[in-house]
Amino acid sequence: MIKKLSDKDKKDWENFLSNKEKIINKDFVSQTKIRKEKIKKIDLHGYSLEEANKSVEEFIKKCFDNNVTKIIVITGKGLRSKNILNPYLSKDLSILKYSVPEFIKSNNFLMNMIIEIKDAEIKDGGSGAFYIYLKNKYKIK
Repeated sequence: MIKKLSDKDKKDWENFLSNKEKIINKDFVSQTKIRKEKIKKIDLHGYSLEEANKSVEEFIKKCFDNNVTKIIVITGKGLRSKNILNPYLSKDLSILKYSVPEFIKSNNFLMNMIIEIKDAEIKDGGSGAFYIYLKNKYKIK
């Protein structure tokens, strides 16, 4: 069965094809229900390793409960760390920049709330910071 298009339908189709605006895929948007980005920041400068790990753990839990989407964790680069002078400590693992992400990754409870951990952009601290992207607490089963 072949139907002929009316002149109005042809004109509408031509207008649609020539339009440069992007059209939102309503099927995709309705399924994902995009969350509004909510960002929180924690600065760990001056913290001991134990204090930093405890603070980060509590902060992640609190942010997850408040439906935060992204956390910026500022650890510093470890350039002024006094641990570098101690020959009995690993220079890398004693610095918060390395040890805090490792603490988080080894904690299954925290990792169940996290989508991913990434290095920060320069505007947010570069190599002295990292991002934690949190899951939506309402979508966890």
